[in-house]
Amino acid sequence: MEQIPQKGRLLISEPFMGDPYFKRTVVLLCEHDKKSGSFGLVLNRKLDLYLADALPEINDFNAPLYYGGPVEPETLHFLHAYGELFDDSIQIGKGIYWGGDFEKLKSYINTRQISPDFIRFYMGYSGWNGEQLNEEMKESSWIIAPSQANYIFAQNADQLWRKVLRDMGDDHYRIMSHFPEYPSLN
Repeated sequence: MEQIPQKGRLLISEPFMGDPYFKRTVVLLCEHDKKSGSFGLVLNRKLDLYLADALPEINDFNAPLYYGGPVEPETLHFLHAYGELFDDSIQIGKGIYWGGDFEKLKSYINTRQISPDFIRFYMGYSGWNGEQLNEEMKESSWIIAPSQANYIFAQNADQLWRKVLRDMGDDHYRIMSHFPEYPSLN
C-alpha cells in the first residue's frame, strides 16, 4: 500500500515511538489535507469512563469512552456504522461514518434504536497542521494501513495495534507486531 496519508486510512505508530500520546496507537484519519491539516481519532485507547459519565442524560447505554487524542480533550466525537440514520454524518470508509446530529443520536440511544456494538465515542482528537503529518511520515513515525469497520468496532481495542500490523500480510509487519514495548528490559 502506498504510504500516503488520506481520509479513511489508518496511521499505525512505529513500534518505538516515544510520544506518550501516540505510543502503539492506531489512528483513523477522518480528514487530511496537506495545506489545512489532518484530523483523526485514536482507536485503541479505552478510558475508564462510559458515555453516561460525560452525558448524564443518556439512559442505560453501556458504551465506553475512548481517548481520541490530545487536542481539545473536553470534546466528544463519535464513529458509527449507522450512516442511514444520520443524514449529516460523513462516510470515512465502507461501513464507517463520523459524526451526525447529536440530538438525534441521544434520541436513538434513549429509545434503543442503536447498539453500543456499532458506535464508538472519543474524548478529544488527534490533529496535525499543514505539512506536520507529512513531515512525520518522512521521519517514518507512522505506517499507513487500510481501514476496516471491524477495526473501529473491535471488542479488543487494546490488541488493535498488533492486529492491524499482522493483517497487513507482510512478514516485516508481522515481525514488527511482536517487538517488545521496552526492548531494554529483555
